[in-house]
Amino acid sequence: MPKPTPLPRVCIDRVLPKDAMKYQFTRRLGRPGILHAVAPIGKTWINGSTLRVRFLGGTAAERTIVKEQAGWWTQHANLKFDFNNAPDAEIRISFDKNDGAWSYVGTDAKGISQGEATMNLGFLDGGTVAHEFGHAIGLAHEHQNPDGGIQWNEPVVISSLAGSPNFWTPEQTRHNVLSKYTANQLNGTKFDPDSIMLYFFPASWTLNGIATEQNEVLSETDKLFIKSARMYPPNGPIESKLLELKPGGSPLGADIGKPGEEDVFTFKVSTGGSYLVETQGATDTVMKLFGPNSPTNLIAEDDDSGAGSNARIRASLIPGQYFVQVRHWDPKKTGKYAVGVRKG
Repeated sequence: MPKPTPLPRVCIDRVLPKDAMKYQFTRRLGRPGILHAVAPIGKTWINGSTLRVRFLGGTAAERTIVKEQAGWWTQHANLKFDFNNAPDAEIRISFDKNDGAWSYVGTDAKGISQGEATMNLGFLDGGTVAHEFGHAIGLAHEHQNPDGGIQWNEPVVISSLAGSPNFWTPEQTRHNVLSKYTANQLNGTKFDPDSIMLYFFPASWTLNGIATEQNEVLSETDKLFIKSARMYPPNGPIESKLLELKPGGSPLGADIGKPGEEDVFTFKVSTGGSYLVETQGATDTVMKLFGPNSPTNLIAEDDDSGAGSNARIRASLIPGQYFVQVRHWDPKKTGKYAVGVRKG
């Protein structure tokens, strides 16, 4: 008698409580018709960053697999992983076999308390580690790309994921698999059936008989997208000259000249205290503040706290170097703005 087909092990790309039941905006590569991965807007690290990794358990063999598959991404992305087990590492990995495989997406990890994991590897089948590190550097699930032609058989999917090893409620299944991304947020993307970010699911889960393979390596599209201008291209801001802001000086004029572009600025604080970083102009900006002396330590982010649709962050800062990342709220739009920093 043939053995029954095991239920798929489905990964969760975890989101922060404030985003728990929101549709997520996504970025596109730029030209309609080009295959690429799905990446939620605003969750990428600053290009050229070094992300520290801490193990919260795991055997020597398991840790070796993690280091190897994490390196699949750094062969193409302008990022580095430092497995130094720092207490405040950006990526903190547990190996709880009762908690499945999951990861927070990109910079969301900085919203998690230091003692908690930002990734769990309850199983390490095939390319599972590479898949989870794809989430950790800002990628979402390819099966949630609406241009994939997938017509979900919702009752079957909900029933399957209600049991082992996932134990999801119907609401969790709808959020994590069925309805997270919408077509009007992707604008001309195409589905990549070979992506490492696509998990296996059987034909019984769909109404049109679509099933997927268990992709265990990065696809050519994964490699091209992760080093594209929208993600982590060579010679990014951390390695090149950043635009410098002078605290108390005149705001610096800037321009989001291409859809999806993100500008990065730096400034130095010599005297600790309360500082205000804000944009000016008619462009609807979103801003993140990193530091001190770290382009990955996310301090704060803001959308519309400034005048009109401008971003505004007030924070108590100690002496050191800080980094400011600015983008347009709408990934399809461009626009000019000014950004400045002052004490107060």
